[in-house]
Amino acid sequence: MKKLIIILGIALFSLPVANKASAQADEIAQLLLNVEKLAQFEQILSDMKKGYEILNGGYNSIKDLSQGNFSLHKTFLDALMEVSPMVKNYKRVADIINYQVILVKEYKSAFNRFKRDNNFNQQELAYLGRVYENLFKQSLNNLDDLVTIITANKLRMSDDERLEAIDRIFADMQDKLLFLRHFNNNTSVLALQRAKERNDANTMRHIYGINN
Repeated sequence: MKKLIIILGIALFSLPVANKASAQADEIAQLLLNVEKLAQFEQILSDMKKGYEILNGGYNSIKDLSQGNFSLHKTFLDALMEVSPMVKNYKRVADIINYQVILVKEYKSAFNRFKRDNNFNQQELAYLGRVYENLFKQSLNNLDDLVTIITANKLRMSDDERLEAIDRIFADMQDKLLFLRHFNNNTSVLALQRAKERNDANTMRHIYGINN
């Protein structure tokens, strides 16, 4: 019995000591855990900072690149507004202007001739006048287009595009001049036929003594 009392006394005495040691151990474990969490949190903050720096640096790089591209793009577009001497001195520019001069000269000469030879009535002459006027207006449109193409700050076009446009105007003016000459030739043939018919009729009247 005495031994049991001694053992219980020792156990009761040791209990607070054990509890205190256990509590200290828990506190130490919690402290270590907190230190570990703090280290992890610091690492997260460090990673976030690096990520922000990378992202910010990337954004600035993209921004600088886009601004650089815009500057290059603007420079390219501005260059397209200029007209090089090669385009301005292109031979067909002078040819187009020369075609315009020839077209006006030939249609006026033909129209005046048709009005003088008395082979066409007023309605027919009015029709001829409308044909010539329409052709003349179209040729002026071609000249306006030409001036626009060879004038700086009018169109955004490369030299090749300007030369191609000039070639198209040249071909169109050429077609107009060919049409005018074909139209004038057909009209002249018609005038000659009518003149011959009228002359033949007058000859027959003279032969048969018909006065009217």
